Amino acid sequence: MSTEEQDKKIDDLLQTLKEASASCLGYPVSHDFDYSRLNEFFQYSINNVGDPYEGNTYKVQTHEMEREVVDFFAKLFRANPKDYWGYITNGGSESNLYGLYIARELYPKAMVYFSESTHYSVKKNIHLLNIPSIMIRSQENGEIDYDDLQNTLQFNRHKPAIILTTFGTTMKEAKDNVSKVKKILKHLAIQDHYIHCDAALAGSYGTFIEPRVPFDLADGADSISISGHKFIGSPIPSGVIITKRSVRDKISNGISYIGSKDTTITGSRNGHCPLFLWYAIKNMGIEGLKKRYLHSAEVAEYCKNELIKIGIEAWTNPGAITVVFPKMSEEIQEKWQLATDEITHIICMPNVTKEQIDNFVKDVLKEQEVVL
Repeated sequence: MSTEEQDKKIDDLLQTLKEASASCLGYPVSHDFDYSRLNEFFQYSINNVGDPYEGNTYKVQTHEMEREVVDFFAKLFRANPKDYWGYITNGGSESNLYGLYIARELYPKAMVYFSESTHYSVKKNIHLLNIPSIMIRSQENGEIDYDDLQNTLQFNRHKPAIILTTFGTTMKEAKDNVSKVKKILKHLAIQDHYIHCDAALAGSYGTFIEPRVPFDLADGADSISISGHKFIGSPIPSGVIITKRSVRDKISNGISYIGSKDTTITGSRNGHCPLFLWYAIKNMGIEGLKKRYLHSAEVAEYCKNELIKIGIEAWTNPGAITVVFPKMSEEIQEKWQLATDEITHIICMPNVTKEQIDNFVKDVLKEQEVVL
């Protein structure tokens, strides 16, 4: 391939990605970031190998920034300031895997409970870890069915319980109440238990939702995870896992090759992602995150109301930025990149504008006119 052909291929791809980003309404990915200040760092092979809280012999890393990101979210999720730990993962799937991995090591004979609305990665992770599991029904809004959970736990009271709650389910952005789960465990006197909260999307703004839904470490979760590339935004997928240092210590192993402890899932880890997340949270801060959420919530409310005006049965869960409605035509799904099951949705990420919603509604109206 000639240089000219390579350049054309690159330019074509760039244009395709630009156009696709402008019409993406169905997936939880923020596109409104600017990390150009960090471009020079792509000249270096940044590898965050090992534990971010331990020194090691490889110095081309961003462990300091990684620790600051973990500290930020540990505080946001009300972790015990004297007993927390975490690291930057490759995404929500790895974060969920880590939570389940720690739980299995603590309780090797446990049963895992997860709802039918849980992210698809959970089934895969349970299979990889070879843990017995039971799926719990979901309520109509996507939230876990607490009665079914209690009845199922009742039959397995002799086993330790690993429960995976979700704070923002994939299709309906439903939020499982960790406090209710804790009450069920207490009622059944199941003392050996572990709760991991998958808060991939909504965890970054969960603190600002009113009325508040209990989901974090102070509410009873033993570990919690978010995605970095969703609400915050990043050119590379990433995630954050926060758990207790006292729990992590039970699975750590010293590795002489790198002069550090082996406490993460992967050996080599992306060192650019912690830098992106650090840069983002330093610029946003708590107030910036809150402002992003309030904007998204406003656009979601606008989207729901505009769809209702034209006869579409749109709805949202309380505090959600995801608008749920009946399945659209394949043409609409394709153009606006709508994730679709029996239903479809628009996720009003911080980059989504009312103008985009207006254009979407116009397309729906056009189709309605053709049908009439």
